Amino acid sequence: MLRLDLSNVSPFLPDGWRIGEEKGLKQAHEWLVKGTGAGSDFTGWVRLPENYDKEEFARIQKAAQKIRSDSQALVVIGIGGSYLGARAVIETLTSNNFNLTKKDGPAIYFAGNGLSSDGMTEVMEAIQDVDWSINVISKSGTTTEPAVAFRVFKALLEEKYGKEEARKRIYATTDAKRGALKGLADKEGYEEFVVPDNVGGRYSVLTAVGLLPIAAAGIDIEALMAGAREGMEKLSKPGMDNPAWQYAAARHALYESGKKIEILACYEPAFRFFGEWWKQLFGESEGKEHKGLFPASVEFTADLHSMGQYIQQGERILMETVVRFDKGRGKVTIPNDPENVDGLNFLSGKSLDFVAEQALRGVTLAHVDGGVPNVLISVDSRDEKSLGELIYFFEFTCGISGYLLGVNPFDQPGVEAYKNNMYALLGKPGYESQKAELEKRLGC
Repeated sequence: MLRLDLSNVSPFLPDGWRIGEEKGLKQAHEWLVKGTGAGSDFTGWVRLPENYDKEEFARIQKAAQKIRSDSQALVVIGIGGSYLGARAVIETLTSNNFNLTKKDGPAIYFAGNGLSSDGMTEVMEAIQDVDWSINVISKSGTTTEPAVAFRVFKALLEEKYGKEEARKRIYATTDAKRGALKGLADKEGYEEFVVPDNVGGRYSVLTAVGLLPIAAAGIDIEALMAGAREGMEKLSKPGMDNPAWQYAAARHALYESGKKIEILACYEPAFRFFGEWWKQLFGESEGKEHKGLFPASVEFTADLHSMGQYIQQGERILMETVVRFDKGRGKVTIPNDPENVDGLNFLSGKSLDFVAEQALRGVTLAHVDGGVPNVLISVDSRDEKSLGELIYFFEFTCGISGYLLGVNPFDQPGVEAYKNNMYALLGKPGYESQKAELEKRLGC
């Protein structure tokens, strides 16, 4: 069960700040659950945990089992929301070293999320001597990074297995009706899964976009969906006792008071890519019209020895959200050292979890004393059900937060600017005049 603690936020805000946010929260909640606000065509995720396609869900499980039985590696090709959610869930629930620590099933490699020759070569070398499959994820099939990667890995797969066998090892997650990848999948006979029209990429982790690679990693997607469903049921009820209302209200009030950066922190290294997913979710949803908290993430306690100084004494434009997992999986007891060389015998016999908890408490007090408001989100453990609830909590809060800010939380018009420049400089047909103009500016 998810719990929210705002006791270290209220001291930074005037009395009655919650009441001041209530009217906006009520309207934002209504827009979100009724699908009547800006971007409502992309709110299919709101009821997804109960309204998902059960037939496709069963096919996902069946395909994942096939991958686990015939492949030692799965190359997941996608960018942004087409890979961040899956990687976040896989690593958070297993390890940030998943491919080294997995006990069975395929290694999961992510490709098509950048343009690094070295990065692609590394994946190519890792799979060359094993049986492998591809899950290519793209609504259009024409986004540059994943499209290039798919060309490369598709050619390698066909070279290894022949075209007939290769098509049985390619799983396409794409638009239901149109697009280049849809056309190719139909023509070649790839097994297909759907990127829903009414769910944007950054909200798509609980669709086939995320669920197929997650299931292929051996994770219980039924429990993941059950956790999300519990979260949906709790958060659908309006009122100031709703944790999503409380978190959205705190973020908005702090933003209005001058806080411009939100740091997401966790004391588990496996949480790193959840932070990356969270950054896209909030950054792409809120960062428009020159508005929005800038989302950043840190790993504690490691980053206390690097970013800790700035957090403690830099510009006071920060707020901090900490995610805590109450129950660890293993237990490490600190041994006694007769020599006491490091002076730490006062910790002898104590568990590492105990030390970490005191670190969290001490850090929170130090940061609050240093002028950094602190939100604490606690969940039971690193399991599928808890993580499903946490995912839905952040998605729902993000929708409400965007509406509070006065922006459409479900579009991303700004990302087209870099794409158009890149297409022009690469010589894509139709961009000739823009290419000449950009080359002139670049001094080419």
